[in-house]
Amino acid sequence: MALRNVKLTITYDGSAYHGWQIQPGFTTIQQTVQEAVRSLLGPNVRVCGASRTDAGVHAVGQVGLIQIDSPVPTENLARALTDRLPEDIAVVAAEDVRMGFDVIGEVTRKLYRYTIYNGPMRPVLHRNYCWHVTPNLDVGAMDAAAQAFVGKKDFKSFASSADSRPHSVRTVFRCNVTEKTEEDNHWVYVEVEGDGFLYNMVRNIVGSLAEVGLGRWPPEKIAQVLAAQDRRAAGPIAPPNGLCLMWIRYD
Repeated sequence: MALRNVKLTITYDGSAYHGWQIQPGFTTIQQTVQEAVRSLLGPNVRVCGASRTDAGVHAVGQVGLIQIDSPVPTENLARALTDRLPEDIAVVAAEDVRMGFDVIGEVTRKLYRYTIYNGPMRPVLHRNYCWHVTPNLDVGAMDAAAQAFVGKKDFKSFASSADSRPHSVRTVFRCNVTEKTEEDNHWVYVEVEGDGFLYNMVRNIVGSLAEVGLGRWPPEKIAQVLAAQDRRAAGPIAPPNGLCLMWIRYD
C-alpha cells in the first residue's frame, strides 16, 4: 500500500499537559496524540506538529502531520483517533496532503488569542482559560500600543532567554485588543496574527500590553522596548492559561 501524508487539525485543553512537544518524564500533547495514532495505525508512525505550545497553553487549530500506509480511509481518521484520545484532546479534521509537505516550513500565518478576565471577582469556572487581572484595564490604550507590533520587526525583546533560534525577526500582520462585557463579566482579548512566533513571544507581548492597560506605561513605550532588543526591557510574562492557538494557515 502506498504511503500517504495526512494533515491533522487538533484541538486541546492544555491544562493537564507539559506543552506540545514530547519530553522525557512529562505527559505532553504530542506524546498523547502519537500513542493514539500508533494504536490505530502502527507502532512506527510519528506525529510532527506545526507549533510547540507551552505547558498550560490551549489550541483550537494545532496542525499535525503523519505519514501512513494504512487502509483506514482518511475521512474516518478524525473520529477513530478521537475515540482513542482523552476527553481534553480531539482530532477535528484529517486531510490528505502531497508528499513532501512541510508542516512547519510552509506555514504562512498563525493566530493566537489571549484572554484576560478583568474584574474584582475570581472567575472560578474559567480559571484555566484566562488571566485574572483585577484593576480596570484601559483597553483603548492597550490597542493603541499594540499597533507598534504590526509589521516586520525584530522581536528579540519579546523572546524568552531560552529561545535559541538565530533570528528574531518576524512579521506581525495584526495585533488587536478588544473587550466584551457579558452581564458582570468583562473580557479582554489580545489577538496576534503573524508568520511565526518566538518562544514566549505572545505571552511577553500581552504582559507588556497589560503594563500599558494598568497605566504603568504610556502606549509609546512599546516602540522603545522593541528598539531595545533586550528581554529585560519588556514587561512580565503573562501566564500560559490565557493563551490559545486559534489556527495555522498554509498557501
